Formats: sequence, C-alpha cells, structure tokens
Amino acid sequence: MSTILTPSEIIDRLSALYGRPKLVPSGDPVAELVLTILSQNTSDRNSGRAFVQLLRRYRSWGEVMAAPEDELTEVIAIGGLAKQKAPRIQAALRAIAERSPDWDLSFLQEMPLEEARQWLRALPGVGPKTAACVLLFSLGRPAMPVDTHVERVAKRLGLVPEKASAEAAHDLLEALVEPADYYPFHMCLIKHGRRVCTARAPRCEVCPLADGCAAYQRGTVLTGR
Repeated sequence: MSTILTPSEIIDRLSALYGRPKLVPSGDPVAELVLTILSQNTSDRNSGRAFVQLLRRYRSWGEVMAAPEDELTEVIAIGGLAKQKAPRIQAALRAIAERSPDWDLSFLQEMPLEEARQWLRALPGVGPKTAACVLLFSLGRPAMPVDTHVERVAKRLGLVPEKASAEAAHDLLEALVEPADYYPFHMCLIKHGRRVCTARAPRCEVCPLADGCAAYQRGTVLTGR
C-alpha cells in the first residue's frame, strides 16, 4: 500500500524535475481576469496570443467593453471558443465598471481574503478557479487555482476524492496545502499534468511521485480526469 505524499513532498520532488516556480504578481487584476477567461479550454500559447491581439486592438478596458460583440469575437478568435468568451469578457467588464468605474481593483489587496474572493465571484462567469487566479497571480494573495491538470493529478495522488467536484477540489486543496505553497503546488502540478501525468497514457514509469500515487499503486488509470 502506498503512502500518500504530503504537498511539500510533492513540491520538492517536482521542483527537482521542473525547477521551483517563484511568484511575481502582475499587479493588474482586470488584465488577469480577462486573461483567465481567455485561457479557458485552450493552451497558454493560444490564450496569450488572443490577449496580445486584444491589447493591440483596444486602448482601454472601456473600449473592450463597448466593442461590438462580433468584432471582439474576431479579435480573440485565435484563442478558441471566442463566441462564448467575448460576451463573457464583456459581461465581467460591465460588472466591474458598475462597481469600480476607474477599473482600479487594488482595494482587493486590502480586503479580507474571503470578502475579496466573494467580490470576484459575484462577477458574471467568475467561478472559484478564475477568482483564485486573479487573487494569486495579480495580487499574490493566498488562493489555490485548480484547473483540470491540478484536479486530475491531485485525484490520482489521492489528495482529493475521485468523485469530488471541481469546486470541492478547490476547498480541499486550499485546506491541505500551506498558503505559502499554493503557487509552487499549482504550477508544479500543471507542468506534471501536461508532461507526465497526462489524461491519457500517463508516463508512470518516469514519474517521481509513483511510489506515493494511489492510482498507480492500485494499477488504475483515471483517464479523462
């Protein structure tokens, strides 16, 4: 029977493979919000290219918000699912404009963490992952983004129950991982999920976590998770 690895052990082992990531907050919550929406169900490369196209076309978030929807859809098309993401971005921007007309969300830095999280979650289309990305990546606040890679790897390792929802996985991992380790844990599991612990045909034979992986020790592969 395998022993479940602790988050710190997981970070140490994966950091030896990928390097230990260091957080440098961007300081721009609105940009992080838009980029996170663009990143949904696409690669970082494509979402990054869509974000660059958006910044080249528009001079302000107000212009993005006011643009014809079909025009914005065309601008961000390279990121994929543009017909869904364009109205989602504009709805979020309209909600921000109503609550903070100057587009300055720096007050989220000083808010109690749960209040800041709920402020973001109140925006249309903002779920736990998007709110956590904004808090962590733009403001350096302790929040745990759980994307499909993090969720899959955490479930295989036995850190999260296999049938837990994505939202439950956020709560469970935030409770399990030390707040100071949220960023390296998140980044290491994403890299591992993309390169080794893939959804299909994971490369268990080269995985440094295999001896502490519940799924590997059971001889099961949780494909598609």
